Amino acid sequence: MNNKSIGVFDSGIGGLTVYKALKEKMPNEKVVYLGDTARLPYGSKSKETIIRYSLENAEFLLTKDVKIIVIACNSSSSYAVEALQKKFNIPVLGVIEPGSEAAVKCTNKKVGVIGTSATIASGAYAKIIHEKSKDLEIISKDCPLFVPLVEEGWIDHPATRMIIKEYLEPLKKENIETLVLGCTHYPVLKDVIKEVLGDDITLVDSAQTTAERVYHIFKSLGWLANTDKNRNDEFFVTDFPERFKRVGEIFLKKKIDRVLIADLSLKGE
Repeated sequence: MNNKSIGVFDSGIGGLTVYKALKEKMPNEKVVYLGDTARLPYGSKSKETIIRYSLENAEFLLTKDVKIIVIACNSSSSYAVEALQKKFNIPVLGVIEPGSEAAVKCTNKKVGVIGTSATIASGAYAKIIHEKSKDLEIISKDCPLFVPLVEEGWIDHPATRMIIKEYLEPLKKENIETLVLGCTHYPVLKDVIKEVLGDDITLVDSAQTTAERVYHIFKSLGWLANTDKNRNDEFFVTDFPERFKRVGEIFLKKKIDRVLIADLSLKGE
């Protein structure tokens, strides 16, 4: 198991924040990343559709000899984790539980949660946060325009700044102490979000908390990679590889050698 890969999937490019966090925490691990760019965004899809897409993504990753599947998509994490855990015999981890636990640790009274419409409608963060701490007040807000702005590469753009302020000012007025970035696209906008909210509000990046959880799973199972050889990570998308490569390099601040098309109907064969 040690030198098998980490499988990561997202609806598009936002999951690269999870990829980056995994590589920073475990640089010797090989990661196979799948972005379902033909069918994004997931945040506006039904629960049934999100589960179906997630199962197809996971089946593709299993053909790449992975030892864990990380769902780097909050919409999929909201609805599909249980279905994938029941179907597959390797660990399946979403980003919501690690992010929720981190929020509880740094909040006394009020925590804000932002995400796609599907993630917020699912109530997944509120459910887990209340399981950990019944006394916390949770203020949730869907921010549907954040994902297309990030996918377009408008990371530091006047329109992006204006939209972030429009969405988050009400949360700031509620005097939240912590804000959970409940979509893996959102950490890319972290600097602008900090500008709007100020330094008094703690941001919880579920990408980082998820990478920590994967590390502890591997350590407890003895699955950490035992090689220091440079094994090339693999990137797959279901459409628009050139665009993924262009925007992905902005995300990662490094060159992506190649991006291949994944045919999910063939489940990677």
